[in-house]
Amino acid sequence: MAVKIRLMRMGMKKAPYYRVVVADSRSPRDGRFIENIGIYHPSNQPSRIEIDADKARDWLAKGAQPTEAVANLLAIAGIEEMAQRKQAAKELRAKRAAHRDQGGAKGRKKS
Repeated sequence: MAVKIRLMRMGMKKAPYYRVVVADSRSPRDGRFIENIGIYHPSNQPSRIEIDADKARDWLAKGAQPTEAVANLLAIAGIEEMAQRKQAAKELRAKRAAHRDQGGAKGRKKS
């Protein structure tokens, strides 16, 4: 079973807030979930992020994959693993761009 950490939309029309949930990747966005691990209120100034760090770390250790939005929220919330993953991904993108700029891509013709 592929497990994702993702956002579940709640609230009224034009006034959303989100739950950060762990769910099977095949279930609908607002459907069945395994566990609720936090909330995100984007409309508050400043936006409010409350995530149970212990539960998030446990699920990440079990192999749950966060969506891109949740990965950003986890990094903001101070989950160390996500901050390290984001930094590693950023370094990898920079390394690939440098390699591409040096002409390392095969099969391209230079005109």
